[in-house]
Parts: sequence; C-alpha cells; structure tokens
Amino acid sequence: MKNIWAISKKEVKTYFTSPIAYVVTTVFLVLVGFFFYSLILWFNSYSLQASRYPEAIQQLDINQMVYSPLFHNISIILLLTIPLLTMRLFAEEKKRQTEELLFTCPITVNQIILGKFFASLFVLFVMLLLTGVLSLFTFAYGNPELAPILNGYLGLFLMGAAFIALGIFFSSLTENQVVSAMLTFGALLLFLILSWATGSASGMLKDVLNYLSFVQHFDDMTRGILDTTDIVYYLSFIFFGLFLTHSVIQSRRWR
Repeated sequence: MKNIWAISKKEVKTYFTSPIAYVVTTVFLVLVGFFFYSLILWFNSYSLQASRYPEAIQQLDINQMVYSPLFHNISIILLLTIPLLTMRLFAEEKKRQTEELLFTCPITVNQIILGKFFASLFVLFVMLLLTGVLSLFTFAYGNPELAPILNGYLGLFLMGAAFIALGIFFSSLTENQVVSAMLTFGALLLFLILSWATGSASGMLKDVLNYLSFVQHFDDMTRGILDTTDIVYYLSFIFFGLFLTHSVIQSRRWR
C-alpha cells in the first residue's frame, strides 16, 4: 500500500501542477452547470403549467425529471473528459523514456497500475463532489429524495472508474497521448451505444448487448434502483481493464 500511495501522490501532484486537472474540471463543471440550469428552468416551467391541474402536480418528481436526465448528461460529459485524464498516464512515461526507470524500481506492476488508477479516481471523485454543490439549491428550494441522488452518483463514480480502467489500458499501448485519448473515446462510445443495436437484435444476442452496454446498467441506478448485477458489471469491467493493462506492461517489461 505504501508504494501505491507514493505513486498515487506523485500522479495527483502531476495533475494539479499542470493545467490538465484544472482545464478538464472547469470544462466538466461548466457543462454540468449548463445542463442543470436548463433542466431546472424546464422543470419550473412545467410546474407552472401543471399547477392548473391537481392531478399533474402529484406526478411532479424532481428526481426523475431533473436528476435522472442530468446524470445521463454527466455520463456523456465523462465520456469526453475521462480520456483526457488517462491519456498521459503510461503514454507520457513511454515517450519520455522514463518507463524503463519506473519498471526497474522495487515495486510491482500491479502497484504501478493501481497507483495511477487511484490518482485518476481521486480527480474523478473531486469533479463529482464539486457538482454536489448544485444539489444544495434543490434541497434549499425543493424536496428531492436523497437516496436516488446518492445512488445516481454511485453509478457515475463506478462508470467513471470503468472509463478510467479502459483509458489506462489504451494509454499503455502507445506513446502518443492523442492516439490514446481517441482510442479510449471510441471504445467508450461503442460500449455506450451498444443498447441502440438491441432494437434490431433478438434472443441471446439482445441479452448480451444489453448486458455489455453501459447505459443498461446505469439507467437503473439513475432511477434509484440499486442492483448488485450493475455493481458487479462495473467492478468486472474495471478489473478486466486493469488486467489488460497489466498484461501489456508485463509483456513489455520482460522483452
């Protein structure tokens, strides 16, 4: 754990002593704030119209009408920003030719990978934590349910961690950060839109595509449904991404 902590600390310092973390976080927060503001305006407008009909008022649900679409919007923003966080993790080491020095240190490959993974995970946590400030306004002027919101954030964190695991894998394949970012973005986009293909699929293929899609597992969590199947899916995806990274680095380390 000591070695993992040392690597994580080094990577976090690198993030925040360069413009990367600040630019990514700023763009992320601006986009999230825009979508939140737009959804709140729409909800207020809809509420005013529904006030004329008692039955419509009872159907108003800020969690489903504001937070659920907001979480889906945030997932798309993460798809765009996570590759920018992970693209340099191994690609930069390879380009600067410091990779060999890193591998000759008395630390294991697993410790190197986990150290970099936890550093990116910390930045993701900070980004999501800062968006929580927006919820202060809804709790001050409305009555949203806390449990579905926390469940949605858990889904975002797990999805973001899965994005990071895949991004680290692609970063380990190349020394070009742009190539790493584009490969990560393309792969994440594919997993995100797999559910679209289920419309023309049937039987076992449809079930497989639904299970592999990020959307299928994330959608339940945005609606406040906590299913162990969804958690196992994201944890398995994280493990598989880190395992692939370990395989790539281990093979290169002993050449």
